[in-house]
Amino acid sequence: MSTIENAINRNSEPTELRITDMRLAVVAANYDYPILRIDTNQGVYGLGEVRDAGHAVNALQYKSILVGQNPCNVDMIFRAIKRFGNWGREGGGVSGIEIALMDLIGKVYGVPCYQLLGGKYRDKVRLYGDTPTPDDPTPEDFVAAVKGRRARGLTWIKFDLRPSLFETGEHPLIGHDAPHETDFDMGKWFKTPMAGRGVKLTDKTIEQAAHVVSEVRKAVGNDVQICVDHFGEGYLSADEVIRLGKALEPYDLAWMEDPVSRFDIPGHKHVSDALLTPIAAGEDWYLRDGFREAIRTRAVDIVHPDLLTSGGLMETKRISDDAEEEGIPTALHCAGSPIGFMANIHTAAAISSFLACEHHGLDLPFWESLVTGLAPDYMAGGFVKVPEKPGLGVDLDLDAIEANLRTPGTMFLPTDEWNTPKLGFWRPDNRWPE
Repeated sequence: MSTIENAINRNSEPTELRITDMRLAVVAANYDYPILRIDTNQGVYGLGEVRDAGHAVNALQYKSILVGQNPCNVDMIFRAIKRFGNWGREGGGVSGIEIALMDLIGKVYGVPCYQLLGGKYRDKVRLYGDTPTPDDPTPEDFVAAVKGRRARGLTWIKFDLRPSLFETGEHPLIGHDAPHETDFDMGKWFKTPMAGRGVKLTDKTIEQAAHVVSEVRKAVGNDVQICVDHFGEGYLSADEVIRLGKALEPYDLAWMEDPVSRFDIPGHKHVSDALLTPIAAGEDWYLRDGFREAIRTRAVDIVHPDLLTSGGLMETKRISDDAEEEGIPTALHCAGSPIGFMANIHTAAAISSFLACEHHGLDLPFWESLVTGLAPDYMAGGFVKVPEKPGLGVDLDLDAIEANLRTPGTMFLPTDEWNTPKLGFWRPDNRWPE
C-alpha cells in the first residue's frame, strides 16, 4: 500500500488551492503576445495568453474576481467573467484566463489538458501555415512563399490575397474614393465595404487573383490543401466576393476565409450558398452564443474559432460539438505565442470533426525559444505531437521572454493596482446603506 501511495502525484491539495495573483509579460512579435500567469497559495501556477494584438488590461480587469477563488472551479469562474467579454480582441482576457486555469488544473491533477476535455481523437495534430502577401504581390513571389511553407513539411497552406494584390498592375480597381473619405482614419472601422468607392473589382483584377491561385496550385500540386484569406472582410461586398469566388472554384481551395464583416451572418450565408468552395469564418466570434446563428443557419461550411477569443479550451470544444451536430467541421485560427499554440493543440486533439490548426509564427526566429518543452522537430511533416505532460505541456523560458519584451524590465511585474474591483457592484464599506 505504501508503494502505491508513494506513486501518486500530489502537486497540491486541490480543495485548499486558492488564486493569489495574476501577472503578465507582453512579448513583442508579429503581434504582441500578452502572456499571463495565475499564481496560487501552493506554488502551482497556470499560463495563458490574451489574444494576439490584444492588451494586458483585457485580462487584468478580472483579477479582483479571481483572487481568493479555487482555480479548480474553472467553469464557475468562467461563467462569472464571460459576461464582461466581447467579440474580437475583447474576448482575449476571458479566454486567456480560462487557458491558464486549465493549465493549472492539469498540473494539479497531473494530466494533460486534452484529458480535461474528455480525451483525444488523435495523437498528432495537423497544422496549416499562414503565409502573408509578399511585398511584391506577383504570381512568382506568391509561389515562392507558398513553396517555402511546403519545404517545411506543411501539407495545408493558407496565403493572403490582400487588397494590395487588386490595387497593383495594369488593371487596378474601378472608380476611386471620393475626396476626403479617408480624412479620419478612425472612421474606416465603421464603414460598409461599398462605402466611398462602391464596387471595386473589375474582371481584370479578378482574373489577376485567379492567375495567382492557379500558379500556386500548379506549384504545390493536388497533395497539398490550399486556402485564401484577407480578401473580403470590410473590403469587398458579398456579391464581389461571389464574383471572385466563382473565378477561384477551378483550383479546389480548402476554404475562403472571412468573406464579409464578422457581424454579417446573413452575408456569410449569401456567399456560402452561392459558392462551391467552402467558407470558413469565426476567428472573431465570442463564445457559443457568437457561433450559434452561423451554425444553426449553416452560414459557414467550416467553423474557425480562435481559442483566445472564442472562450478557451472548454468553450471551443463545445462550439465544435455544436457544429458537428449540423455537419460542420472545425479548423482552429491561431496567431499567438507557443502558449496559445499549445492550448490549441490540446483542443484540436479533443475535437472529433477537426481539419487543421493554424501556425502564425513561422517567420519569427525566436518563436520556439519562448518556451521549454517543444522538441526541435515539433512540427515534423506538418503535424504536432500532442503533449502528455501535465497541463499544456510547456513552460516559459524566462530568458527568452525577457529578451523579447515589448517594454524592457516589465516581465511579470506586480499588479496590485488591479486588486480593487473594476467590474460588478463593489462597495468597500457601508457608508451609504440601501
